[in-house]
Amino acid sequence: MGCTTSMEGATMTPRTPTTTPAGAAGTTGADRTTGTNHTSDTNHTSDTNHTASGGGTVAAAAPAGLTLDRHVDPADRAVNLARDVLTGLTANPRELPPKWFYDATGGMLFDEITRLPEYYPTRRERAILDGHAGAIAAACAADTLVELGSGTSEKTRLLLEALRAGGGLRRFVAFDVDETTLAQAGRGLITAYPDLAVHAVVGDFERHLAHLPGGGRRLIAFLGGTIGNMRPAQRGAFLRALREQCGATDALLLGTDLVKDPDRLVAAYDDGAGVTAAFNRNVLTVINRELGADFDIRGFAHVACWNAADSWIEMRLRAVRDQRVTIDSLALEIEFERGEDLLTEISTKFTRDGISAELADAGWAVAHQWTDPEGDFAVTLATPSTSPSAAPV
Repeated sequence: MGCTTSMEGATMTPRTPTTTPAGAAGTTGADRTTGTNHTSDTNHTSDTNHTASGGGTVAAAAPAGLTLDRHVDPADRAVNLARDVLTGLTANPRELPPKWFYDATGGMLFDEITRLPEYYPTRRERAILDGHAGAIAAACAADTLVELGSGTSEKTRLLLEALRAGGGLRRFVAFDVDETTLAQAGRGLITAYPDLAVHAVVGDFERHLAHLPGGGRRLIAFLGGTIGNMRPAQRGAFLRALREQCGATDALLLGTDLVKDPDRLVAAYDDGAGVTAAFNRNVLTVINRELGADFDIRGFAHVACWNAADSWIEMRLRAVRDQRVTIDSLALEIEFERGEDLLTEISTKFTRDGISAELADAGWAVAHQWTDPEGDFAVTLATPSTSPSAAPV
């Protein structure tokens, strides 16, 4: 497993982690979310869906002409954060869901990441959509475009334009956990496409897929490679759940990063300018601010590793010195030893055959698959095949 560590003076030897929980008020009994509800370019978990600010997302008034369904409210953020931090930091090994990178600072850092020379996925997926949006629109003939983890819907406009040019587009459904982002994006879409019905759904795509508006011929876009943030069992469950919500005329458009030279992969997650390192450590800033913790932010090095056995990149935070962390709102005390890792993200890289096989297992059939000229990234159009009940569990 090849790793790079970004922090001056960080030469460490891993040791066995120890944990001293002192109790956790008001967090037991809640279902845990996996923290992959932001689209990514690729698997940094969101090039567009990160406008929660300060202490969390604030509900925004929906602009005129926007239909908005709310299945998640701002209070859910505090509960979910507390639950995920308690669960993740008391586990062995320790880990945190990547969605907590994204406050206002994390969003700005990720925008900067997508423009770095090392970070190819954003450019590659955009090139595919630039070159093949017309073919995608012709192949599915959708009158409704649904985007999961929609964010500001910037890349999606390429699909909107192509579907509109075909004459069939009637509706756009934006599904995202951040209501503020949805309202802002909806306002822009209503202005740009006054004849388009825009329907926003505030929800977690791992819990609220059943609330997707039905009807018509839907193209459901899940772009940016976000599915790579899920482990295999999670991916299978998600794809099967999505299949259960789809009719015979619906289609899925899936963006995935492809396996390539490990050195290029690691470099994409450990840039020379240190932007990804700052982005990774921002999760500790979020926990300090929102849960009353006292993490020493500079006491953790950014680590990027290629895990060949699982075919994914791992982003970790590695303690550069022993430290004791107190999280006031959880009444929790954690001991980190020098060299101990905290996993903050995985980013799976796929083969084209592997994508087809995972989709088939979940009841989808590949209709078309496109890559960029360099073969770095894939966008796959799939349609329902077998009954979901026939798909392997």
